[in-house]
Amino acid sequence: MEILLQLIFSGISLGMIYAVIAFGYQLTFATSGTLNFGQGEALMLGALVGLTLADTLGINYWLMIPIVCVFGAIQGGLVELIGVRPAIKIKSEFGWIMSTIALGIIFKNVAENIWGRDDMRFPSPIDDDPIKLFGANVLPMELVVIAGALAMMLLVELFNRKSIYGKAVVATSNDRDAAGLMGINTGLVITFSYALSSLTAAFAGVLVAPLTLTGATMGSALGLKAFAVAIIGGLSSGMGIIVGGLILGIAETTTGFYISTGYKDVPGLILLLLVLAIKPAGLFGKSAIKKV
Repeated sequence: MEILLQLIFSGISLGMIYAVIAFGYQLTFATSGTLNFGQGEALMLGALVGLTLADTLGINYWLMIPIVCVFGAIQGGLVELIGVRPAIKIKSEFGWIMSTIALGIIFKNVAENIWGRDDMRFPSPIDDDPIKLFGANVLPMELVVIAGALAMMLLVELFNRKSIYGKAVVATSNDRDAAGLMGINTGLVITFSYALSSLTAAFAGVLVAPLTLTGATMGSALGLKAFAVAIIGGLSSGMGIIVGGLILGIAETTTGFYISTGYKDVPGLILLLLVLAIKPAGLFGKSAIKKV
């Protein structure tokens, strides 16, 4: 029973990382109907920049996080400016897909040339000794990941609901054309949503880095799995993102332990296929009604 609880806590921690990245997918999809398929690379860059700031420059981990978030926001804004905006202007259905994938590959190659191809250890900001929680041994950093991920998503939701800029984002999400007629600069809102999306991914990078190895290849799998979480939970539902992340995270840790690590990705992918076949909008998503 203790082992199962440990696996569940580890799965929740992993699932919340997936959820934060998937939350970024939701932000851009809501405002522009597009997705940043380089989201995993934004996480990777956040982790590597954080490693440089903390390990090389000696900046305190907690002080380093805001710097990484600013870096992530700038990187996301550049992705929208270079890769997404031109495609939206010419109404290209696939231009933004290829552009964000291409930029992701470029970021990965740049990271390999700057930091190398070898994985590195990110120093943990807190004690590595596990603590007892409900009889299970849990790493303190796993609890930090869960709390940090929930806090980030809550802050973004509060921003959208309480601030005038957040309401502009919500208005653009509800009806981009109507928001433009009301005087909202929808182009700027879309850029902001991309900046916020990459900010959340970079934040997820510095959260997960102390629990895993940090390197130029770390973002690809995380970004892809987060996309699966977004599809499973529903791109229009914040609650669905969290539930989808928890399902996938717990499924991976339990399958990896009780069956084989070689099969840990299978349950989540089977669930993804089932959701696409039965409820394409996601478990908590709403089907869009297209008027013609």
